This record gives sequence, structure tokens and C-alpha cells, in this order.
Amino acid sequence: MERREPPETEEGWYALHDFRTIDWDAWRAAPEAVRERAIEEGVEYLASHEALDDVETEDDEDSEDGEKGASAVFSVLGHEADLMIMHLRPAMADVERAERRFERTAFAEFTTHSDSFVSVTEASGYTTDLDDEEMDAGLRRYIDMRLHPRLPDAEYVCFYPMDKRRGERNNWYDLPFSERAEHMSAHGDIGRKYAGKVTQIVTGSVGFDDWEWGVTLFADDPAEIKHLLYEMRFDPSTSRYAEFGSFYFGRRFPPADLEAYMAGAAVPSPEDEPVGDDAPTADGTAVTDDTTTAGETAATDARVGPADGASADGGTERESVDPGLGPAVEAVDDSIEAPEGAYAVLVESEADESEVAEAVEDLRGNFAHYDSHVATSVGSEADLATVASVWETERAAETAAGFLADLPGETDHRVGPVDTSGDGDGDGDGDSTPEA
Repeated sequence: MERREPPETEEGWYALHDFRTIDWDAWRAAPEAVRERAIEEGVEYLASHEALDDVETEDDEDSEDGEKGASAVFSVLGHEADLMIMHLRPAMADVERAERRFERTAFAEFTTHSDSFVSVTEASGYTTDLDDEEMDAGLRRYIDMRLHPRLPDAEYVCFYPMDKRRGERNNWYDLPFSERAEHMSAHGDIGRKYAGKVTQIVTGSVGFDDWEWGVTLFADDPAEIKHLLYEMRFDPSTSRYAEFGSFYFGRRFPPADLEAYMAGAAVPSPEDEPVGDDAPTADGTAVTDDTTTAGETAATDARVGPADGASADGGTERESVDPGLGPAVEAVDDSIEAPEGAYAVLVESEADESEVAEAVEDLRGNFAHYDSHVATSVGSEADLATVASVWETERAAETAAGFLADLPGETDHRVGPVDTSGDGDGDGDGDSTPEA
């Protein structure tokens, strides 16, 4: 009997999706002082965990910027739950402690556990040899980005668990490795079409929960999540080999809006700072939060590229943002036609232009897979090699910057709008390749 070859996996941060149902009758019946204390402790818990006050944040080898995870709270539509609290942490003990700490709050007394999902971010070796000692820096950053993601600042979220089918006729685990890898590659091609629209975090849960993977999708337009999942239904890796659990859909809101949520008011509140990059933390400061996605798993495997609307450098802050890079782009290549709202990455390098051009050619082949890529060109100015890479969305440009920053001899790189006279929102996330 032939034993099939499993793909290698590499694990990163542990994840908890904690679903809560609110006892509204008990809330309405509670004295005002009790409700006030519950809100105060609930806000304190959510804000402190979003600010990562519960974990150490010194620089270490787990994350290039020293961050140790992420947390967020979402309102959930429908009867399945009222709230979803999502935690990403470097150790299983960290998420277990975060769960227990919530139970100690006065707010938890008005909630019950309606569901939960325990998992870990993961990279798998369907298309990449994780043990390759000669792996280029760009691919290594890409994998690190998936293992140590940041939560997107998109408004809407969709979570669902899934398995690979093990039926008598369609058994994923009986397929040869090469056939499974081919399915994953084709599946990823669909996800890349949604660059700038949907971002994902995929986590593995074999041995941790009842399902094998969890998929968390983020988007500013909820219809885009529906479009993506609908299209994926017709892909053989889904139609023949995937099974799904319950779907949860919700909206992110800042911890400070917990009182407004419980009062039936609009959340996020109109006067609030935007959720995500500028959301206030427990100490009143702003969290600088580039969007990333996680977990290259058996559910999704695609070659390196700005597929996830993420900071490809694993969260490094952008070097600078220029108020219009059109003239600089034109100086590199005046044939580039940037669409309205486009963003550019400009890189300067002390290396020989031919060496830079060769490195860019390798990246350009990957960039070409993404619909949000406009053009990438190499030129020279003042004894420096220069690179201009133009993208339809800011998020995709920042992702590309993470790879371009690794060009040989790089001395400076900038990200900014090509033309500030337009009204482009530049807000889209990168694409994703979820299983659906």
C-alpha cells in the first residue's frame, strides 16, 4: 500500500477565535452601576489585548518588528453569536491565558461561549521547499509574513472552518503530492484576481480543533467576500475536495465602542478614529498597523508575490510617503501609464544597473501574476540604479516595497501616490487565496 507524501509545514503564531453570545435579558435587568462596571472592564480587556499589553514586545527572531501578535473584536450578524474576539499570539499558552482573562471580567458575566476555534498560522511546502537553505530573502519575508501576520484594518470579516474531503470517491489525502500541488496552484490563481479587495488569514488546526483549517477573510466591501467564495465553489479543489463548517460574518469595531454596541448605537461610532492603523490603544496612542495575511496551508499555496495585501517585510513601517511620485516614475520610464489612484514604489540602489535589472526581472515574473500590478521598470540617475514599480492600490504597493527593499545595494525606497490630484482611495488590500 502506497503512503502519500505530506507537505512540510512551518508554524508561527497561535490563534483563538472566541465567539460570544450576550444574555440581553440579563443585561437589561442589571443595575446601571453593574452595567457600567462591565463596560469598563470589557473595554479595558479588549483595548489592552489589542495593544498587546499582555505579552512581551522586545525584538526577537519571531517577528522582524518585535510585535508579538494581534487582537481585535468584531460584532457578529445573525443568531450564531454576538461577538467574535480574535487573538494571535506566539505561544498556545498566550491565547489560553487571554481566554481566561476575559472570563475574569465583569462583562464576561453577561456572555456565554457559543463557539471557538483554536489553530496556528502555517506555511506549507506544496510550492516552496521550506528547508531550502538558498531561499531568497524576498521569499523568506513572504513566509514570515504569513507566519506572523497583522490583522487587516478592513471593516468586514468572515470566518469559517474547513476540511479536505476523505470520501470513498474523492479523497484529498489519497491524491499524489504533485496533483495536490497542482490543485493548490490553480486555486491560488483565483484568489489573486481579488487583489485589493479581499485579504485572508488561514490557520491550521489539525489536532487542535474539530476541523483541519480555519479561514478568516477581511474586506471593506462585503460583496467581494461573496464573489470570491462563489467563484471558488467552481474550482475542483473546492467542489470535489472541500467541506465546510458554519460561516460567521461580522464587522470590526474599536474596543472603546463596546458601550455603543451594547446600547444598540452605530459602531464604529461616527466620531471614532478609523479602526486599524489609527485605532486608539489602551494608553491613547495610535497603533501603526500594516495589513498582512497568514498561513500558507494545504488550503492555499501560491508563489511569492504581493498576494495578501500585506506588508511583505513582515510589518516593517514604510520608509516614507510622497505627495505624488509621478515625475519620479516618469524619470525612470516615461512609458508607464498609471491609472487613477495608483501608487508607486521608488527604489534607489548603489549596485550596478544590470545587477539590479536581473533581480527585478525575477520579481517581475511574480508581480505579473497579480491584476493590481501595472508596471515595474529599471533606470539610472546620478550614478544610482533606480526602480519604479506602479500598482493599482496602496496596499499592493506597500507589499511590493517589502520585496523591492531587498534589491542588491538598496539605499532608499519610497511609497506614495503617483498623482495626488485624483480621488483614488488607495485603500484596497492585496489579494488572497482562500479555500471556498
